[in-house]
Formats: sequence, C-alpha cells, structure tokens
Amino acid sequence: MVHASVSLRVLPKTRRIRASLRWGDGRKSPERYLGEVEHDSRGANLAEGWRLAWAKGLLREHALPEGSTASTPAVRASMKGNRGRDTKPEKVLRSLLFKEGLRYRVNAPPVQGLRRSADVLFPKARVAVFVDGCFWHVCPEHHRPATKNKEFWTEKFTENQRRDAETNRILEEAGWTVIRAWEHEAPDKVARRVISAVRRATA
Repeated sequence: MVHASVSLRVLPKTRRIRASLRWGDGRKSPERYLGEVEHDSRGANLAEGWRLAWAKGLLREHALPEGSTASTPAVRASMKGNRGRDTKPEKVLRSLLFKEGLRYRVNAPPVQGLRRSADVLFPKARVAVFVDGCFWHVCPEHHRPATKNKEFWTEKFTENQRRDAETNRILEEAGWTVIRAWEHEAPDKVARRVISAVRRATA
C-alpha cells in the first residue's frame, strides 16, 4: 500500500493554485496533476484536491485507524492537512511584519501558566496575534457544518469557540491586546492591523 498526499502550488504570475497528488514507494516521489482549486483557505483547497483525486479514480479507500473521528479516509486526510502551527497564512504574515522591522516570538504563551500559545507574540507591546483556521474555529464565511458524526463535531466546534472567547478574556484582563484574523484574510491587511497595534503600544 502506498500513501499519498495532496500538495498545493501557487503559480507566480497568475496566482492560480494547482493541486497535485503525490505518492512514494521509498525510491521516488511521483505526482499527478489534479486540477486548479480556488477556495480562500488552505484547508478548503486541500479538501477540493482530495475530491478531485477520488473523482479521477486515483485513490482506494481503506479502513480508518481505531478511534478515528473522521467519517472516511478522505476526510481524515483533509483534517491532517489542516496544520495547527506554521501555516502558510502565518508565515506570510510573519514575513510582512519582519520586513517592517518588527521582531516577535512565534507560537509562544502570552501569560505564564496559560497553556495556550499565540501565533505571533509581541511581549513588550503586549500584543498577541492569532491566525485562526476556517475549519477548526468556525469561520462564518467558509465553515460548513458536519453531516456525519454531527453531535461530536458540534460539541468540538462549540468547545473551540468557547476556548477562543476565554483566551481573549484572560489576555485582555491581563492587559494584552488580542488580534484575531481568519486564514482567508488578506495578509497585508492583517499586517497593517498588527503594526498599528504594536506601534500604538510602544509609542
């Protein structure tokens, strides 16, 4: 059995996104072009890539690992593609902030003892930035309710929202400025919000 993955590549000139299926046998890693995808989030584009792969008959379903909450192997693969840290939107944002001369910590807890990390942290300015994924944090524009294991996912997403709200409250009460951005937001606009907050705090 060969395990495959969907990769995304942005064309420099047109900014179009191409999805490809990659697999390996230990000696080489060939890939097969699937098609163009045009969703606003990485997670949605990965999911579309898997759908294209299934439609082309390039995949074969096998049993899910014991204890998996995914309804199908394709759903599980898409879920695994939604990285929890160092996502592309985070890296682009960090690059823009660095070019503006700002220095920051990455994936660091703002408050000692709080087991929650900000994606970008400015300790001196007390500004904590979170780049939230549309899938896990229930983006109002791109999140789609689950149709299978509905009770489990409803509880999971509700808990994520509760946790986000609690994190905001704890940090704000401790004197922090909290900035939350969706992964689909334009990085330059998010960067301007962050830069403005940091410079106000350090003026």
